[in-house]
Amino acid sequence: MKLNSFKIKTSLAAGALFAILSTSLVSCGGGDGAAKGTDSTASAGSDDALIGAGSSFDYPLFSKMFSEYNKTNGLKVNYQSVGSGAGISQLTNKTVDFGASDAPMNGKQDSAVTAPVIHIPVTAGAVVLSYNLPEVKDTLQLSPEVVADIFLGKITKWNDPKIAAINKGAKLPATSIVIAHRSDGSGTSNIFTTYLSKVSEEWNTKVGKGSSVNWPVGLGGKGNEGVAGLIKQTPGAIGYIELAYAIQNTMAYAKVQNKAGTFITPSIASVTAAANITIPPDSKVSLTNTEAADGYPISGFSWVLIYKEQKYNDRSLDRATKVLKLLSWAIHDGQQYSGALNYAPLSPAAVAVGDALLKSATYDGKPILQ
Repeated sequence: MKLNSFKIKTSLAAGALFAILSTSLVSCGGGDGAAKGTDSTASAGSDDALIGAGSSFDYPLFSKMFSEYNKTNGLKVNYQSVGSGAGISQLTNKTVDFGASDAPMNGKQDSAVTAPVIHIPVTAGAVVLSYNLPEVKDTLQLSPEVVADIFLGKITKWNDPKIAAINKGAKLPATSIVIAHRSDGSGTSNIFTTYLSKVSEEWNTKVGKGSSVNWPVGLGGKGNEGVAGLIKQTPGAIGYIELAYAIQNTMAYAKVQNKAGTFITPSIASVTAAANITIPPDSKVSLTNTEAADGYPISGFSWVLIYKEQKYNDRSLDRATKVLKLLSWAIHDGQQYSGALNYAPLSPAAVAVGDALLKSATYDGKPILQ
């Protein structure tokens, strides 16, 4: 693809911006560079400290959950916000006690692990389309067709007739659209690209779905934090991030038209509506493009991933038990912290499936939780 001078300048500016962002925190009160951790003092060598890694989508919720759990149980949890793909890689290499992902492991990832991995649903949330248009005062509405055309690079200006047609009365600028997307392997990307593949045959054919795809256009940022930073600092930008990051950073985000034809504001209620479905025994299910009339269409579960057999790498039964008790607490008592952080608490059906999966985990072939 040939780049005109505007695109080259934009790419260089964004590259310099991202270099700055990598050393400062965009949200949640501190910077991560390559990753953020909930407790940097936790040590992999101590059974009083657990190590997790993965989804940046989950980071705000995990920060709160693990802090509260530490207050009552004294257990330190070092959770590194490195993205779902990296979390799965670290679990595969057995360098962490648990991974976290906003996408179930795929066939290639399943074949890379040496033992079965179980997926415990831990939360549900919204992937929002955040934009930087200070002059637009009303909340933008975006249809599936418009979203797909923007990310395919077919709509390049904010005053495009297709955007104007569904935002009557809005004063849309002639500003060029700058796409911000994830540069790392990301479950958030999987949720968003799965949605696009369902609503756009062109996207499904040309790009497809996955944690990492070849983006037709745009600039990459690492983690939800990096993409949020690019959007905030780039006039005309639009990108996909987790709802909590948009709210914490006071960022505008669009209403998205769902399958029923209604423009839905992402919220706890609209994510809960999207998640009101039958949960399969392995918990691997997509919430995107929901049939629910009041459901937000770019919603998704996030999972904690652990090995079903916990006796490996000289792990003690005590350590394995602490992992299982932490996760059991997270899907029960820990859910009370979801709403304030704009995550949807798990439904009773999702909790029941999570309980069954946790009870299937073993140490030396024997169940850990009774």
